[in-house]
Amino acid sequence: MALEIVNNTILKPYPSSINPHTNVTIPLTIFDRAAFDLHVSVLYAFRPPMPSNEAMMQGLAQVLNIYPHLAGRFTVDEQGRPCILLNGAGVRIVDTRIGTTLAESLPFEPSHELTNLHPPIEGVEELLQIQLNRYTCGGLVIGQTAHHRVADGQSMSYFFAAWARSVRGLDVEVLPYHNRAAVSIPRNLPMCEFNHRAIEFKEHKAPPVSASIDPSSPSIVNLVIHYSAEFVAQLKKQVCQGGSRYSTFECLLTHIWKKMTLARRLGDDEMSQVRVAVNGRARMKPAVPLEYFGNLVLWAYPRLTVKELVSENHAVVAKAIHDAVIRVDNTYFQSFIDFGELSKGEGLVESAAAMGNMLCPNLEVDSWLRFEFHELDFGGGAPCAFLPSELPVEGLLLFVPSYKQKGSIDVFIAVSEDHVDSFKRIAHSLD
Repeated sequence: MALEIVNNTILKPYPSSINPHTNVTIPLTIFDRAAFDLHVSVLYAFRPPMPSNEAMMQGLAQVLNIYPHLAGRFTVDEQGRPCILLNGAGVRIVDTRIGTTLAESLPFEPSHELTNLHPPIEGVEELLQIQLNRYTCGGLVIGQTAHHRVADGQSMSYFFAAWARSVRGLDVEVLPYHNRAAVSIPRNLPMCEFNHRAIEFKEHKAPPVSASIDPSSPSIVNLVIHYSAEFVAQLKKQVCQGGSRYSTFECLLTHIWKKMTLARRLGDDEMSQVRVAVNGRARMKPAVPLEYFGNLVLWAYPRLTVKELVSENHAVVAKAIHDAVIRVDNTYFQSFIDFGELSKGEGLVESAAAMGNMLCPNLEVDSWLRFEFHELDFGGGAPCAFLPSELPVEGLLLFVPSYKQKGSIDVFIAVSEDHVDSFKRIAHSLD
């Protein structure tokens, strides 16, 4: 890829009465501390015509006034709590030129080369970085990295929509809800009803990646599997036989879980579980506004034996997923908030898998199916391609709405090279 860096600078929010940047410190919530401690990268491709880089940066500088956390920096307060310092220090902007047309580069497929389209994600002080990759045709690929402890995927989807409206000269329709303290209020007598110290966190930090990876272990291959709207409809009909009702996400996860188990060739008596991200905004009581900016995700853990996954019908597996998700309810979220109060001052380590690890026989999944990527418009129309981060852990999955067809879904999945061929052969089989 012939890529030339034209400019690399820090962009600060425009001075505004909306957000005077008075060096306020915002403590991370217990939900923020449970999130991945790393930058997450995403690529959005737009065909020409697209606004100039100057217009893109002007719109970003304006919208950072209503999303000041992204222009801040991590710090600790007097009590030693990790915080976001709202100091308006700014976001990193990288401008590049690419000596081909966008059409020549599409379709994007997961590859390490695509990391050139976003800024580095290690050793980064800035909480948000944007790389504007301009092609000879005028097409644009936006490479974004944002630190996960600042915000979850839903929060960042609202931010991108606000940035796009700002570039188009429109008012931001949905303003973010920033009151992190209000969504993490412990009960008068905090009480942990679940073992959060062993579920969302772990006692010891994992060793560095270089020390934790067995050089003889298989490498990890990133795949994107496209499921057409017709396939999804057929799958839902099969899963929901007998009058049961399951979401598109639950049906597709049922399918992938069964196929990955087959591809891995596991023993019948082995247990397999899926770590399923569960958004708390609508589950907490009272409900938290969807536009809440921060992290508000916990996890469900459906578990089945390999024999059950292989032999039972889709409805049995879907019910196991559904029931596990239902159990992550308001009571569970409140217990987690109380745990945060009782564990103040402790150096908690999130339980997410370390980079390079193999999750086999397990999986971990996140869904972005409700994010309106098709509505993202900076002035030249919706994205013509979308690609999330390279998945660094075998068994990680991400479900996103496909740009290819309304109602179709792309599943990004990290698979051991030993199982790639087997999984690809059966990924679209409804048997």
